[in-house]
Amino acid sequence: WFGTDGFGRDLLSRVIYGARPTLLLVSLILVLTIPAGLLIGITAGYVGGWTERLLMRITDIFLSLPNLVIALALVAILGPGLMNGALALALTSWPPFARQARAETLALRRSDYLAAARMQGITGFRLMFGHILPLCMPTAVVRAALSLGGIILAAAGLGFLGMGVQPPTAEWGSMVAEGSKVIFDQWWVAAAPGAAILFASLAFNLTGDGLRDRLDTRHAK
Repeated sequence: WFGTDGFGRDLLSRVIYGARPTLLLVSLILVLTIPAGLLIGITAGYVGGWTERLLMRITDIFLSLPNLVIALALVAILGPGLMNGALALALTSWPPFARQARAETLALRRSDYLAAARMQGITGFRLMFGHILPLCMPTAVVRAALSLGGIILAAAGLGFLGMGVQPPTAEWGSMVAEGSKVIFDQWWVAAAPGAAILFASLAFNLTGDGLRDRLDTRHAK
């Protein structure tokens, strides 16, 4: 339906298969960033003092840097590939989770719920990860869903620049790069994977909005 590329390969099949490395990359990034962000944020909010200041300064440094530029620099050092791309994007994607977890931990630290837990002798790591972490998870899931669109665009950007999944493996970003060479004569070669990137990002953004309305009580109707 989408025609073929310059090598005679079916574009529809490659676009469908190209979702596999893209979604695998996104999954790896979330597996790395969500636990790291929650760990740093909950630790900073619960412990406080110089530990909080140090962790938040590190978080602010990462937030101030352009994600894709830092990811490109890391991939240039580590080398192109799926795992290196996931690691590079994960190192620049955890700060929002950390700041959100810290804010929620600060709000919960003096709550009656945690005071009752302390009266039962629950302190330290058991309190942090047995009582605070479950309350931070719903908003972390919402943020993860909302950030998926941006992560897909960043992953496609790495592939477009030749820093992500390497040919001949089908990947949306690299397919757009291949199609850009013949875009004036065979525009559909670049348009098909570009549309896949667009619709995937839009779908995850809409999913994130729905999860926010369902899970985040501050936005619930």
